[in-house]
Amino acid sequence: MAEIDTRVRILDAAELMLTEQGFEATTLRQITGAAEVNLAAVNYHFGSKESLIREVFRRRLIWLNQQRLQELERLEAEAGDAPVKPSRILEVFFGVALKMAADKDGGGRTFMRLLGRTYTKPSEFVRGFLGEEYAAVVARFKSALIKALPGVPEEEILWRFHFMLGAMSYAISGADTLHILSEDALDDGDTEALYARLMSFMLGGLRAPLPIIPGRTTKPARIRKAA
Repeated sequence: MAEIDTRVRILDAAELMLTEQGFEATTLRQITGAAEVNLAAVNYHFGSKESLIREVFRRRLIWLNQQRLQELERLEAEAGDAPVKPSRILEVFFGVALKMAADKDGGGRTFMRLLGRTYTKPSEFVRGFLGEEYAAVVARFKSALIKALPGVPEEEILWRFHFMLGAMSYAISGADTLHILSEDALDDGDTEALYARLMSFMLGGLRAPLPIIPGRTTKPARIRKAA
């Protein structure tokens, strides 16, 4: 039990410090100081800083991705042979993450801020293993969206999914620009309101007409209202 407690303390301290300072600025000595353990404990449980960072992400990403897949499978089972509505697909993928971001006491909020920071300021090392962790989940959700939007080019679906990931990441990583955009205080701590605003924004983007791209023959079209 003591070993488990030490391991959790190290992970919690690393998660918080990486969120606040970033990957390059955070040292193992800072993490061990915050966790109140010695450097040998990090080497014993994780082996290296990179391995520690991997475990910081894995311990929560495993749960997050499992929840997403379970919810998608439930929707697909309910739909039978019919495609799941695109709006429901987005609600599952992004909704699970936003609910995790609302968890202040269990560390979910800190982790989602770290994940958001990772998307906006990625390192090659982190980008690589996150790609591996997300591969199966992204493939499943991409397939579901392609099935749900048969008239939309796959390339366009991928671009819109990319933009939506960026919007969510920016929203949960710390909305400091709210205070730049408005002199009035805006409440960025109401997670239910954030969820409603972000989902409305994403669905609007999903339903937008296809773009007119110079040199391409695709005619702009509006995605069906069922989205």
